[in-house]
Amino acid sequence: MAGSPANPRLPRHLAVIMDGNGRWAERRRRPRAVGHRAGARAVNTCIDFCLERGIPALTLFAFSSENWGRPQDEVGALMKLFMNALEREVDELNRRGVQVRFIGERERFSAAIRERMAHAEALTRGNGRLVLTIAASYGGRWDITNAARSLAADAAAGRLDPASIDEAMLGSRLSLSDLPAPDLFIRTGGDMRTSNFLLWQMAYTELWFTDVLWPELDAATLQSALDDYAGRERRFGLTGAQSREHATAQEPAR
Repeated sequence: MAGSPANPRLPRHLAVIMDGNGRWAERRRRPRAVGHRAGARAVNTCIDFCLERGIPALTLFAFSSENWGRPQDEVGALMKLFMNALEREVDELNRRGVQVRFIGERERFSAAIRERMAHAEALTRGNGRLVLTIAASYGGRWDITNAARSLAADAAAGRLDPASIDEAMLGSRLSLSDLPAPDLFIRTGGDMRTSNFLLWQMAYTELWFTDVLWPELDAATLQSALDDYAGRERRFGLTGAQSREHATAQEPAR
């Protein structure tokens, strides 16, 4: 993956729930699909911000497992937007050194979308400036269930001693297992919950919420999140003194 940022107060991995597209459109008395199109522009704002700041990993929650239950016209509009974005944006992302990945129940998408996903991943696989992961048809519970099912299959086949299963082994079967856990989570739109997103991976992630609707996202809002994050003390279950001592021990010698 891309190298870690030099600034220890800069997140290595930013996770984002892009919420508020529908409400943005409704406030303007426009169809919700218009909000989703406006939200697609904010995705580029977020990618630009990470590239400019040197944040090496960005994971965006684009479409949850539960979103399939939305009205069919809205789901159809989202699928069309998704397909168009895959066709329109991938070459530019590749040119800029962005590696594109997808996590989620890919088989629920049409064959055409799955083909474009695979093409985007193959084209950008060697890029290292930014790892951009799109969580689509994704749910944290689905992710953990898949990991447990994988371990259970290995145990049933005699390839694995169930007594050897630990947190690290389960974590290795989850999505994003090759990336550092998200350091900072941002949710736009005003709701203050994680909504089944990266449940295992965000156990110690710093959470930041804003009332800004996703289509209104700008670099200043993202910078406010980073400034807040830089002022936090991350203890990971330790005391403040222990965490500071650990951080000092991890600093490179000068």
